[in-house]
Amino acid sequence: MSRKLFWKLCLIIATGVVALFYVISLFISRTEEGMSLLALEDRQTLKAWGETAEELYNHGSRTELEQWLTELKLQENTWAAVANYEVNHIAGDALNDRFNQGYNLGRNIEWKVHLYFADNPIMELPFKDQQVSFLIQLPNRMRPGDYWRQTEITFQIILPAILLALLSFVLYRHIMKPLVQLQQVTGHFSKGQFDISAKALMGNRSDEFSELALAFDNMAQRISEQIISQRQLIADLSHELRTPLTRLDIALEGVTHSAISTEVVNRLDIALEGGTQPVINAEAVSRIGRESKHIRKLVEDTLILAWLENEQPLLNEETVELVDLLDVLIEDAKFEFPDRNIVYQLPNSALACQSNHRAAGQAIENVLRNALRYTARGKTVSMSMHKENNHYRIDIVDQGPGVPEEYLTAIFKPFFRVDKSRTADGSSFGLGLALAKRQLAAINAQIQASNEVVDQVTTGLRMTIVLPQ
Repeated sequence: MSRKLFWKLCLIIATGVVALFYVISLFISRTEEGMSLLALEDRQTLKAWGETAEELYNHGSRTELEQWLTELKLQENTWAAVANYEVNHIAGDALNDRFNQGYNLGRNIEWKVHLYFADNPIMELPFKDQQVSFLIQLPNRMRPGDYWRQTEITFQIILPAILLALLSFVLYRHIMKPLVQLQQVTGHFSKGQFDISAKALMGNRSDEFSELALAFDNMAQRISEQIISQRQLIADLSHELRTPLTRLDIALEGVTHSAISTEVVNRLDIALEGGTQPVINAEAVSRIGRESKHIRKLVEDTLILAWLENEQPLLNEETVELVDLLDVLIEDAKFEFPDRNIVYQLPNSALACQSNHRAAGQAIENVLRNALRYTARGKTVSMSMHKENNHYRIDIVDQGPGVPEEYLTAIFKPFFRVDKSRTADGSSFGLGLALAKRQLAAINAQIQASNEVVDQVTTGLRMTIVLPQ
């Protein structure tokens, strides 16, 4: 297996981390530089104070200069003085030893102010053409970088979090994109689109995911070939069974028509010869006929089911009057099951547009026959239909033993068997419910099974069919 994805992730992470440190360092340096300079308005104020001090100094009025410095100190709550370059005090506050160090008495107003120093710096405004300067400790209101601590937190926590989130998003997109594509392909494959290709959907991508897509395509191809082969086998077998069944029906019909005359002849031969000869057993012939019809019905249902499974058609080209359809099905059910009671509640009319008469009729008939089959003689099967929003809801409730909760979904599988307690003869559900579910799906309808429970006792099975209006 190649390691292309590994190296891609290493490159993305390494590039992202380096870019993170670089961007943070750049933002901090640029922001710190911008926040270290005095505001233009404050610089103009300091210049104005320096000009005032120079004017008072040039007039030779030391008293007025002292008075003005005192008022300024009280007003700004700061330190202020006038001194020459030889560190000789002229007016204002006294000078300490720190002024004897360095080459300047104070900082120029155009210089940056250190944001990390606790004390405000001494600002120097030299007088014109003289070795004298106006000195003032920068007032707190002029100190730049008021929001430097918040800015530091932003650069050290918030900005890295945002950049790391962006990097994570890039990695997530890079990893999730092929996974989403594989999910889409899997969804299409599960719906029967066996010709879908995961590798083609990923395009020119070449890494571990493309290898996974290729392996998926190979697996899907083998599975699709097996599924198609099995479905084709079922369809071919069902077609092949039609011919011998037709011949069997013809032979049974001939045997049935000649049964009476044959029996008479046999009896006459027995009387004349005084011996015994085999006679036609009418009950056996009738049983063969019933089994032949059952096999033919099973073959027909298998063909329809195979067609629905293979083609997955959408049968929505007709407008069906559901009430008329249900009336016919109920009458047929009463004739076939005269020893069961059928109670129904139907509206006067219910038109279902974009439906199919045959699919809806066969599906509902299979569900109704299933309910009657599992309802004991003398018991009742109820049917009701109501309109809900843009759908029609049909409920068919029997009085049978019900189905365990864990099998309520599985009963729609072909030939699913719960146990012998569900049916008197121990037979399975056959193809009826499986075929009904797929026929309803072809007209955008749904079916769901649930147990009918009264006082915590299961009294039957409820089939709920929802058809679009």
